[in-house]
Amino acid sequence: MFRVPDSDYEVRPFDYYHRMPLPGPPGPGAVVRAGESAPRAADADNGRVRSGAGGRWRLWPLRAVLWTALLIIAYRGVTAMVFSQASAPQVGVPPGGLAEAPFPVALAEAYAAEFGQVYLNASPAIQAQREQELATFVPPGAAAVDPDFGWNGAGQLQLQWEQVAGIAVQDPRQAVVTLLATVNGQLMELGVPVTASGGGVVISAEPAWLPAPQQVSPPVTPSRGSDPVAHRELLNELPAFFQAYASGDSAALNRFAVRGTSLTGLGGTVTFDSIASLQVPPGGANRKITVTVIWQVPGQGEPGFAKLVMAYGMSVVDLQSGKWYVNEISASTEAVGAK
Repeated sequence: MFRVPDSDYEVRPFDYYHRMPLPGPPGPGAVVRAGESAPRAADADNGRVRSGAGGRWRLWPLRAVLWTALLIIAYRGVTAMVFSQASAPQVGVPPGGLAEAPFPVALAEAYAAEFGQVYLNASPAIQAQREQELATFVPPGAAAVDPDFGWNGAGQLQLQWEQVAGIAVQDPRQAVVTLLATVNGQLMELGVPVTASGGGVVISAEPAWLPAPQQVSPPVTPSRGSDPVAHRELLNELPAFFQAYASGDSAALNRFAVRGTSLTGLGGTVTFDSIASLQVPPGGANRKITVTVIWQVPGQGEPGFAKLVMAYGMSVVDLQSGKWYVNEISASTEAVGAK
């Protein structure tokens, strides 16, 4: 098995093992034969000597465990997203398909107002015309069974005035539009049921005659006192202001307005008659006053003028001593008679 050199070198059983390359750099106990050099770093790089090769078998179980854990996490994540999307309810989408459009409020209000113009005018003289017009608002079956839509064909209904008072939406297809109207000289409300679908509307049932809105008492405004000096000063200036306000003369109005304030007059629709009352509470340079004005309204083909008493709330400013300017004018919320 072993070649014996020519020299007197003694062959020992362990020499074979000392000539075999060992993993890692030569340690303190490594034996190197005479005439041989220690393994070089380059030899380790090109594969002839590898450090730690004996422990690689331990990495494969760890890698297998790591890949298994990653696959389990990825699988659970994907399945969770899929099942959550499938089970989560979609907001606004019914079980059967696409979400329903919201109820068409503006269309229903206009439709109900036009229906009221026909429904609240009834007379035997226009019965046939009324039946034809009603047929365009109600379902075909209802028009065939009851062409007058609840009216017995006798007496008379005369609509003087109406407008939409409100709407109560019950769901995307059903609502009740409330009309405020004057019929035969009486104020009343009419509840009109409207059904909407696919961009169309119909009066789905007979309307309901409802009572007029209940009158309430306005709140009592406590007396704020009066400033006699400012009252006298304003009473001297306001008649000229209201004359300009009635005519709509912008140049004249600008002389009474605070700089930067734009006032628009009434354009000659009325003429100034007088000031019925003026309330000026105490305060500083800025005041909130209430003025009751009597307007003259030209009659239509009748001699003389109609007179109307109207109340205004005004914001005025004392920019100079005793000289007041108008900052704002609008309708007054003060109760009638609280002057």
